[in-house]
Amino acid sequence: MLLVPARLGDAAADRDLLRFVRSLPRERYRLGAIPCARGAGDPGPTLDRLRGLGVEVDDAPFGLSLEDTVELLVRALPRWDAVAPWGEAPDLPMALARMALHPPVIDGAPGVGDWERRIARALAGVAPAPAPSLFASVMQGGWECSTHVRRDGRRLDVIAATGHDLHAEADYRQLGALGLRTQRDGLRWHLIETAPETYDFASWTPMLEAARRTGTQVIWDLLHYGWPEGLDIWGPEFVGRFAAFARAAALHRRAVADEAPFWCPVNEMSFHAWAGGDVGYLNPFGRGRGFELKCQLAAAAIAAMRELRAVDPRARFVHCEPLIAVHPDPATPASRTDAERQTGYQFQAFDLIAGRLWPMLGGREGFLDVLGVNYYWNNQRLWTGEEIDVDHPSHVPLSDLLFGLHARYGRPLLIAETGVEGDRRAAWFRHVAAEVGRARARGVPVEGICLYPIANHPGWDDDRDCPNGLLGAHPGPRGRAVHGSLAQAVLEAQEPGAARRRAAG
Repeated sequence: MLLVPARLGDAAADRDLLRFVRSLPRERYRLGAIPCARGAGDPGPTLDRLRGLGVEVDDAPFGLSLEDTVELLVRALPRWDAVAPWGEAPDLPMALARMALHPPVIDGAPGVGDWERRIARALAGVAPAPAPSLFASVMQGGWECSTHVRRDGRRLDVIAATGHDLHAEADYRQLGALGLRTQRDGLRWHLIETAPETYDFASWTPMLEAARRTGTQVIWDLLHYGWPEGLDIWGPEFVGRFAAFARAAALHRRAVADEAPFWCPVNEMSFHAWAGGDVGYLNPFGRGRGFELKCQLAAAAIAAMRELRAVDPRARFVHCEPLIAVHPDPATPASRTDAERQTGYQFQAFDLIAGRLWPMLGGREGFLDVLGVNYYWNNQRLWTGEEIDVDHPSHVPLSDLLFGLHARYGRPLLIAETGVEGDRRAAWFRHVAAEVGRARARGVPVEGICLYPIANHPGWDDDRDCPNGLLGAHPGPRGRAVHGSLAQAVLEAQEPGAARRRAAG
């Protein structure tokens, strides 16, 4: 439970707060406190006593403006199951008003009357998210479809490298038999646009027809790091060319299948902007131009969405972006501001799409549809750059990050990518599924979990075998090899006893 005192440093109010904290059975409650302002006296002794009682105190608001304190509360509240205001101040009500979802608020002063009953009543009022209904299946699989050009000039085509282009129907059926009836897949723009605005869909049509024959719902990526030769991604023509490609793709898809389409217009704008615009790892190998590239990708996505909806107003959009957390160094106070700034960069792509940032690009709230969350074991790191895993003391539960993302945008979520290499695959999936369950119990509408990549594949940089999939890299006459423990975990997550029944059948 998070206590939010209006101020600290008023002797009588501080005594009541300390008395209340001492009265709580600490084996049942984890407590935090964010005082919004200083009182007339010195808050230092009360802060020391609260910390001595094990309360996680954040006194940063003492040096912040009202607006910055409100934003701090918006970031902090998702970590707590309940919030208790202590005194009257505008900070907390303003923060709650900005959140599409927030923890329950304990009514009345928590130190007065039957506080246990009031806490229990507030927690009992938390409604879980409705049952997932957006996709054909909650458990999903994503086919790695990167097509970027490496620095050595070689273009990747992971769909071809795994044989998925030639075995799409068998692949879709094999995943469907495991309950994964919704899958992510991709178009290879560089193969389709053979000349400016001249399209050959021979590389995509068999996949479309395979999805139709197998009853597979596909979320189609239009841009997964690659574009046609000779097209300058920095140039003004890029946005128009991508929009024209999106329109042609939508028309072609509708001629093959008439179900409501799901599109991911541009995959991971944030990562692509960093990798391709800031550090020179991915094409176009820019440095120091990350935000410029992010805006260009967002403008292209916005223009594409206009065309996709013009062809079919039913079109839905899944915007897949990394969900990260950067943590400060407790020994370096200045690192907190830098860590918060780095964490905040992840929201720029969604804000551009929604028109909350740089509205001249044409973004609007209606384009911000389903938020795809790409989350791996190393999506959290320290300010120093060290990647941290779930056992690190600074690690924040995924369920809290999901709560915060939904609170910020009020949109349905999809775990659009998650996975890990090696023997940890089943354990990692169970961890993610458990965190999704916790988030849903708190009211966060997470509509599905997509294992990604769903099949082992050659590494981007060195062609090494990446053992991270549910399926093997190579198709065979009886399908691809299946990672047994991960398959067991996926089946168990779909319904109790499913794995045993299917294994017996």
